[in-house]
Amino acid sequence: MKSWIRHLPIVVLALSCAGTFAATPGSTQPGQATAIFAGGCFWCVEADFDKLPGVTGTESGYAGGKQPNPTYHDVSAGGTGHAEVVRVTYDPKVVSYEKLLDYFWRHVDPTVKDQQFCDVGNQYRSAILYENDAQKASALASKSALEKSGRLPHVYTEIVPAGTFYPAEEYHQDYYVKNPVRYKYYRYSCGRDARIKQVWGEKD
Repeated sequence: MKSWIRHLPIVVLALSCAGTFAATPGSTQPGQATAIFAGGCFWCVEADFDKLPGVTGTESGYAGGKQPNPTYHDVSAGGTGHAEVVRVTYDPKVVSYEKLLDYFWRHVDPTVKDQQFCDVGNQYRSAILYENDAQKASALASKSALEKSGRLPHVYTEIVPAGTFYPAEEYHQDYYVKNPVRYKYYRYSCGRDARIKQVWGEKD
């Protein structure tokens, strides 16, 4: 992710953080549920989902690959099979999984493969990583409806099993809160919001 941003005239955080550890998808507090999405830079996906009513927590991490205990360096270099993802914890009584899916679509660019905005590579692909059969069915129906609508020329977003979720290093968590200036500069320079507006138009 965004190697060029290290050259900004802002203090760069040390990247020699401790490794990650595995976490079982879906383990959360009673009355809460989880969903996992990949939409390019996990800083941005986390910031977007934190704005949605009913979302009670977000966590950046890695999933979708086979390498155990991947680090940011491993994933960003490519070759692990993992994508940058965000595990969203939410209250189903307030927001449904279907609403999360709709929100996800409108915050990514599904028309490109192995890329999101300025970040290129399989590790930045868009994906819905389902944790159970109900999520799989909803995700497939959501993608099918989008394809049939003819609104987009192609939908490359993958729908795949979540597998093991590995939390990212601590300095990536809530990055947009901890480093607001650097985050805003990255997001603007990457053209994320401009491209989303181009793909989806004005927000409803």
